[in-house]
Amino acid sequence: MPHGWHSATLREIAEVVGGVTKDAKNSLGQGFREVPYLRVANVQRGRLDLTEVKLISASESDIQKLKLLPGDILLNEGGDRDKLGRGWVWQGQLPLCIHQNHVFRARLLSPDIDPLYIAHFTNSMGQAYFAEQGSQTTNLASISLTKLGSLPIWLPPGREQKRIVKKLDELFTELDAGVAELQAAQKKLAQYRQSLLKAAVEGALTADWRAAHPPKESGEALLARILQERRARWEARQLDKFKAQGKTPPKGWQSKYPEPVPPDIKGLPTLPNGWVWSSVDQLSDSVRNGLSRTPNTQGLGFPIFKINAVRPMAVNFNAIKHIEIDEEEATDYWVDAGDVLATRYNGSVDLLGVFGMVKQVPVRTLHPDKLIRMRPVLGLKLGAWMEVCGNVGMSRAHLVSRVKTTAGQTGISGVDLKKTPVPLAPLAEQDAVMAELEERLVAIRELEHPTEVALKQAAAQRQNILRAAFSGQLVPQDPADEPASALLARIRTERAATTAAPKAARRTRVSA
Repeated sequence: MPHGWHSATLREIAEVVGGVTKDAKNSLGQGFREVPYLRVANVQRGRLDLTEVKLISASESDIQKLKLLPGDILLNEGGDRDKLGRGWVWQGQLPLCIHQNHVFRARLLSPDIDPLYIAHFTNSMGQAYFAEQGSQTTNLASISLTKLGSLPIWLPPGREQKRIVKKLDELFTELDAGVAELQAAQKKLAQYRQSLLKAAVEGALTADWRAAHPPKESGEALLARILQERRARWEARQLDKFKAQGKTPPKGWQSKYPEPVPPDIKGLPTLPNGWVWSSVDQLSDSVRNGLSRTPNTQGLGFPIFKINAVRPMAVNFNAIKHIEIDEEEATDYWVDAGDVLATRYNGSVDLLGVFGMVKQVPVRTLHPDKLIRMRPVLGLKLGAWMEVCGNVGMSRAHLVSRVKTTAGQTGISGVDLKKTPVPLAPLAEQDAVMAELEERLVAIRELEHPTEVALKQAAAQRQNILRAAFSGQLVPQDPADEPASALLARIRTERAATTAAPKAARRTRVSA
């Protein structure tokens, strides 16, 4: 360590405590009152987020014990792994506020320790410790109060801490301004992309083209052809089953064909001339959930998609796990080029029910129960159209309106997905839309790339600055500064005296 620095644990320099437990039995009776309290959601979003501070019924003793004071450091006990243990300094933003049991509070034992220095340290150098010591359950991580207290801190002299914090503030103010500009540009491109997709599925993108190219086959005629082909395929499959079983098809077997669910056009806008409203079910040879089996982490068996493999207009074949099953059991769950996948469950509504089409299959891969597979009757061409429609406009609005939360999980059902309305343009116009769309999307991607690179460079620069700060290279050392070892010795002496005082008082009362 640099000259004058010393290693300590968080517990050695701060009082670290958990917060109040929300208890439905707590009432507003005698000894209780409602006060604002901070939850994990308030301290793990990259900043101290006070846009929604809820109230809790707490006892007066809890209020006095847990009320936050300026300079307290708040650290979240659980949540996303990359935000575990993130520290934020309370500046007294609310006159009275306590904290939840999943939000730990560290109150420094000396005014010569800068809380902003400790927060910066936990948010950077402390992350490796949290990743190693934190526990993982499903998709959430957590750290115990004991392990949090054992977090190693590299402590400079008190005056050097303040110099480091001041320099970090200067550098990060400039860096954050640049990042904000990049993020604003990124947001504008995302908005333009959405407006472009919306114009594509509403016919605005090809209005001039449509006026100059009357369709040889209308959307209505195309839908009729798709439905005819859909039924023909079902009948062929049924005949294959009868043949495999050595049976003669029974009388009236064709009447058992499950008719696809049509769209509910009530409230839907009028489409351009030659277009028609259809449904996901009408356009798909099959719509089904995936394989409901637990994958392994050893890479054994067949590849199967993770839920995050599907994003709007994208399917990532690198986001996979593996599953050991027989080839026969896997038969109905492989994905093919042209298949459209939708997320059946997701913690974020923005990523729930989004459509991504399989452009090609580099490796045979299965789809899991948390993804729904749609197999368009006309393959890749229709799949590409469904992919665009499913992520914007009335199709997306339908899916969002059908979101349900069951047992804490946010999801969309296959039944509701089948009913999703899809504006169907004539095939020739679909080709014109997709060609125009691809040209503009390429231009957007060319603008996005340097922005993404710059944001990654800014993140790397931030880490380099922090590494320099905590290795003693960001600001000069001053030999006249009191070393951190003397500061720690003073804290130990004061803590020992504070602990001994109550014991002495008890002995005095007994002797009296």
